[in-house]
Amino acid sequence: MFSLLIALMIFAVIAMVIVAMVAVLIKVALFPLKLLLLPLKLLVLPIVALVVFIKLVVLLSVGIVVLALLIPIFVLVAVIAAPFLLLAAVAN
Repeated sequence: MFSLLIALMIFAVIAMVIVAMVAVLIKVALFPLKLLLLPLKLLVLPIVALVVFIKLVVLLSVGIVVLALLIPIFVLVAVIAAPFLLLAAVAN
């Protein structure tokens, strides 16, 4: 039974070494691909920045328009509710 435990431990150590070697091999193999794609990433970066900027401007504009539409509605609700609030204040 003890020899089985030792064999399993040796197998686990060998498996970890193999996994580490495969991870390093993948990392080393993909590094030239990363270097190859770096100029493309740098070319796409201004386009992505422009898209994000336009998205923020559109969201800000939509928010301002919604707020501009809500202000008259709030004023109308206040004008309609004012007499009821005055009557409630006088009743107490």
